Amino acid sequence: MTLAEARDRKRERWGWYFYDWANSPFYSSVTTVFGALYMSTIAATDAKQNITLNGDRPCVGVTGADDKLHNCDVSLFGLHFPAGSTWGYLLSAATVVQVLVLPIAGAVADRSRNKRRILGGFALLGAVASALMFFMAGSDWQLGAALFIVANIGYGGSLVVYYSFLVDIAGPDERDDVSAKGWAFGYLGGGVALALQLAFYLSRDSLGVSTETAVRICFLTSGLWWAVFTVPTVRALPRIHVPVAAERGVSVLRAGFRELRQTLREARRFPLTLAFLGSYLLFADGINTVVSVSAQYGKDELRFSDEVLIVTVLVIQFVAYAGGALHGLVARRLGAKRTILGSLVLWVVVLGCAYFVQPGKSLQFYALAVGIGLVLGGTNALSRSLFSQMIPAGKDAQYYSLYVVGEKGTSWLGPLVFAGVGQATGSFRLAIVALVVFFVLGLVFVALVPVRRAIVAAGNRPPEVL
Repeated sequence: MTLAEARDRKRERWGWYFYDWANSPFYSSVTTVFGALYMSTIAATDAKQNITLNGDRPCVGVTGADDKLHNCDVSLFGLHFPAGSTWGYLLSAATVVQVLVLPIAGAVADRSRNKRRILGGFALLGAVASALMFFMAGSDWQLGAALFIVANIGYGGSLVVYYSFLVDIAGPDERDDVSAKGWAFGYLGGGVALALQLAFYLSRDSLGVSTETAVRICFLTSGLWWAVFTVPTVRALPRIHVPVAAERGVSVLRAGFRELRQTLREARRFPLTLAFLGSYLLFADGINTVVSVSAQYGKDELRFSDEVLIVTVLVIQFVAYAGGALHGLVARRLGAKRTILGSLVLWVVVLGCAYFVQPGKSLQFYALAVGIGLVLGGTNALSRSLFSQMIPAGKDAQYYSLYVVGEKGTSWLGPLVFAGVGQATGSFRLAIVALVVFFVLGLVFVALVPVRRAIVAAGNRPPEVL
């Protein structure tokens, strides 16, 4: 490789890292913190107005206090449900929409000569929708719900194309390190953005800003952050992509649908790739569930204040940066598969420790957050890079669409186990421990997948350290 080529490759990789930095606030700020806190609140305001104006759908157990309004019903398309359930149903609806849209996005990206333009288009869609959530005010939760679903389409579609660029910018022996750096950089970006937003949010009274306006400004800044930091990504990534063979006179979109059907049929020719994907979906569901229920576990079971929970989110974000980088270093010596297996063992240990955290002991909870952060980013990053080795050439975006869609499509099982065990036993401690099954099964199945043989079967060269 010449000096000029080395500089170009370095520039492409930094551009790729920056997209993890750019999109992370959508997950950390819009989805994890402010969306979860705000959506149900304005839905409850809508429920209150319905009761006042129409007398419709009385609340369950309401005594007149505003904190009971989450038990009041809101309606959409003729369906009635408690305001407090709005966020959960919205997350499910967004997941279903992504499952329908993302495979097509991957198929179209593989057939395009300019993948980075498609990445930029999805990113702009998501960023604009996130920023427009600023206008979700008063009781207009339906506008926010629609914009959140559109933002999720942009987020998921951009990730499919973004992941597929890993094959273009890194060779087989480099992908673990590159993927880990990108994931770590993303957690750092999400942490920096969230820290700045929380500093603004907590000082809102001294600035003369209402709570509602402060949250809306956080939505706006998340969208702006996403859009601004996507620019260096689009400018730096490879300009030309060699697409799969295309039919003359057939539109890219129509050909994308055809290619998707063909990919689904051909995927059965690579059972080892599908076996690894299935293993990943198991423990990824466990990881996503731990992250999504950690605040509920801290609040309902351990009785921590919102301030402690906010600090915990920040601890996880920043420690995940170090954890992602550390996983990349370990993978250089031991290989991706062994590092993933070790990380899954640590996940089991972390959940075991979560059972013994005592109510009100915030230092214990922060220590647990450190443990989650250390294994959070690296497990996902190495799974992403290892999967890239098992994809047939020219089908990168399509297979990553299956990767992302599979992750989204199975993300309901972990929360179901957590909620079901909690309801059956009356203890969220037992519910959090029940999630160990996802990591144990994932560990067993990953260990059984002959990844070197899977890579060769896909027509690729295995890395030297695997």
